[in-house]
Amino acid sequence: MNYFYVMNGKKLKQALIITVAVLFAIGIIYSERENVSVFSQYEPAAVYSIPTERKLIALTFDISWGDTRTEPILQILENKGIRNATFFLSSPWTKSHPEIVSKIVKGGWEIGSHGHKHVNYSSLNDEEIRAQIKTAHQIIQEVTGTSPNLLRLPNGDFDKRVLRIANELRYTVIQWDTDSQDWMNKGVDTIINRVVSKAHPGDIVLFHASDSVKQTHEALPVIIDKLREKGYEFVTVSQLMKQTKVSNQPPVEDQTMKPVH
Repeated sequence: MNYFYVMNGKKLKQALIITVAVLFAIGIIYSERENVSVFSQYEPAAVYSIPTERKLIALTFDISWGDTRTEPILQILENKGIRNATFFLSSPWTKSHPEIVSKIVKGGWEIGSHGHKHVNYSSLNDEEIRAQIKTAHQIIQEVTGTSPNLLRLPNGDFDKRVLRIANELRYTVIQWDTDSQDWMNKGVDTIINRVVSKAHPGDIVLFHASDSVKQTHEALPVIIDKLREKGYEFVTVSQLMKQTKVSNQPPVEDQTMKPVH
């Protein structure tokens, strides 16, 4: 009978030691929970703007089709002395309009990728997403002689998988903080007022240079003049990103934007 209690006493002691050890480990994990979350929750995110006190602004232009709107916009930038702007080119358009692409390259403007097919990448599987980005990269590189590392997704659509795969392929996904809504063709004054009123230091502004926009070339000169009057300096997206840490939206939030052409 005494032997029975001795054995159970030993087991009880072992159980108490194990319990204390487990509670101690839990206490350490709990006290370090903020540090653990920083590493476990990190994911690539899209860039919308850059926090800076300097009056820097990046004008960006998406192009996916047409051959009549881009050159007037390039001419305006040339006339206004704007060498720092970023063009996001779709690869099919790039391949079919090498002469216009050449003017962008010779003008010294920054070139980013607007992907291959103009579809929502979040609707594709991982391999399809990877293929779209890599195909666009190859074509743009062959035509321009440059290797883009900025990606604006068709329709501004992405999810966590798209961000992860883009990051693996050494791309940074670029969104925008101010949407000119020029593709809606609401009127020259509407486009001007929208951009000028919303512009802020570190802003990335979305324009288009496809044939879907009919008023951008009329609004752009006024926008440039008004922003200059406010003291803004025009930079490329890459130049803007060198200023400070990137301002992004939570990576857990997938983005599906309005159609962008």
